[in-house]
Amino acid sequence: MLVALAGGVGAARMLRGLVDVMDPAEIVAVVNTGDDVVLHGLHISPDLDTVTYTLAGAINPDTGWGLSGESWAAMEALAAYGDGHAAWFRLGDQDLGTHLYRTNRLAAGATLSQVTAEIARRWGVEITLLPMSDDYVETRVTVAGHEIGFQEYFVGLHHEVAVEAVAFRGATDAAPAPGVLAAIERAECLLICPSNPIVSIGPILAVPGVRQAVEARRADAVAVSPIVGGRALKGPADHMLRELGHELSVVGVARLYAPLAATLVIDEADEHLAGAVEAEGMDALVTATVMTGRPEAAALARTVLGAHRERAAP
Repeated sequence: MLVALAGGVGAARMLRGLVDVMDPAEIVAVVNTGDDVVLHGLHISPDLDTVTYTLAGAINPDTGWGLSGESWAAMEALAAYGDGHAAWFRLGDQDLGTHLYRTNRLAAGATLSQVTAEIARRWGVEITLLPMSDDYVETRVTVAGHEIGFQEYFVGLHHEVAVEAVAFRGATDAAPAPGVLAAIERAECLLICPSNPIVSIGPILAVPGVRQAVEARRADAVAVSPIVGGRALKGPADHMLRELGHELSVVGVARLYAPLAATLVIDEADEHLAGAVEAEGMDALVTATVMTGRPEAAALARTVLGAHRERAAP
């Protein structure tokens, strides 16, 4: 069994590659929910939905999030009332169905884990999707001296303002979702997907017990760097690393992940930094990591699995 810590578009594409090269029933994805937000009275789980839609083949290929062929009549009707702020987080008409279902089921007493499994079945997703916690954990960022929600920073401000601090509100009182710790403990291979280390992987590790469980499996863990050639391919990972005092390179990623994984997969563009990565205590595996399409994602997945098998071989 392979267990992946996942969040965002890069993780979704990595998981899509994995299902093409191994039995989906043998994959468990522990997905970040620190990005979750309640808007218009609806519980929205962006990372869970991005993973679900991607694995279902329904994702918008141009954005990497939302649904292909989406319409926006509800948001246009909302904006017509003249309150532009109300529509700052755009929800497509089909996507609204997912959020309405999730919200109604949660209100009826279902857990986020249960609802996630139900939504995954509706979309024909064959891997096991687990939210990191059934408890509400909220990623908060401080900008210009004020703490705001992650979605306000990421979507509302287009992640164009400097981040001074990041906090995971509620994490210390949260519990891992059912099955999370057991899956990590039983996994043959543990994968840290090419996700933002600060706000995609960070919230997962902030849930009590998860970091310790991952560290205990370090020898069986492989991480894929989300930084290629000194930049993030999507999202604010590069900005956040620099703004929060980390080196903006695969070496900076290695310093964050060295306690968690024995191997770091880096792109060919960073081959010259392989020695510096290894000096941080991780094996450096150089390969093509940019997943421009499904074949590239599958090739990266094969490389990750091969690296694990090679390390595990007696």
